[in-house]
Amino acid sequence: MTSETAFIEALRKIATDPAARGLADDAAVLNMGGTKLVLTHDMLVEGVHFLPTDPPADVAWKLLAVNLSDLAAKGARPVGIMMGYGLMEDADWDAGFVAGLGDALAHYGVPLLGGDTVGQPKGDARAMGLTAIGVSADAPPPARSGARAGDLLYVTGTIGDGWAGLQLLQQGQEEPAAVIQAYRRPAALLVEGQALAPHVHAMMDVSDGLLLDARRMADASGLALSLDLDAVPLSDAYRSIFGDTQKSRLDAAKGGDDYQLLFAAPQDLRLPCPATAIGKFASGKDISIRYKDKNMQLPVSLGYIHRDG
Repeated sequence: MTSETAFIEALRKIATDPAARGLADDAAVLNMGGTKLVLTHDMLVEGVHFLPTDPPADVAWKLLAVNLSDLAAKGARPVGIMMGYGLMEDADWDAGFVAGLGDALAHYGVPLLGGDTVGQPKGDARAMGLTAIGVSADAPPPARSGARAGDLLYVTGTIGDGWAGLQLLQQGQEEPAAVIQAYRRPAALLVEGQALAPHVHAMMDVSDGLLLDARRMADASGLALSLDLDAVPLSDAYRSIFGDTQKSRLDAAKGGDDYQLLFAAPQDLRLPCPATAIGKFASGKDISIRYKDKNMQLPVSLGYIHRDG
């Protein structure tokens, strides 16, 4: 079995165009004269990214939002999408998906430009992919790799709600609605991303877990990162379900499905949108975690990796 990390490493050998950014970023950036075209592609697979019981309209919303979130992390303005979709002889599900996609596209003001459909064998896990296309006026859009020693690590919003929503849904619960919504219909922070992009040194979205994605930024930047677990922002809804303990904070920081913006910026930067400082970069390598002023042992898993073989 090929692990996700090994497969991407193999692809790096052939993804040599500068626009690919070494496959170490959330998106590709093509310089088209004075315009920087930002492109990203994410897939959703039933049983991996969404539950079989999730409403198809919510699955469509999530498919669009997670792709637009990658554009947000580059400070890009979306200009269109193309979608690939597997048909499975379920007209009602397909109709619900199309209705949800239409609502999501209208919400974000993005046009559907085309794509492809294929037939899937009945009983397969549903699968669909989407390519989001954006433009950026900034030169260059912030990469994961731009953090500098002395920068603070910030995150927007709160962490853990998407993971909490998944845990509840797997237990057959649909309340509190806020965390269910966070899992099924995440928000793409396009306005925040465009405001932050001209000022930050590095930026990405949090999809696979705050700890894992923070380590990815530190590794890409060739720096060490000290992260304060106490500072990770949790919502009132999350605290009401899981409390506020070292374990609950670690679970939130590993859980993923947050789609908040994670960015490195100078300590004296006047932020253009609300965010919380949760760590600091320094010379060196790897990530360390502190809780209540004490160093913690790193957990075996920092987040979600596909096929961690």
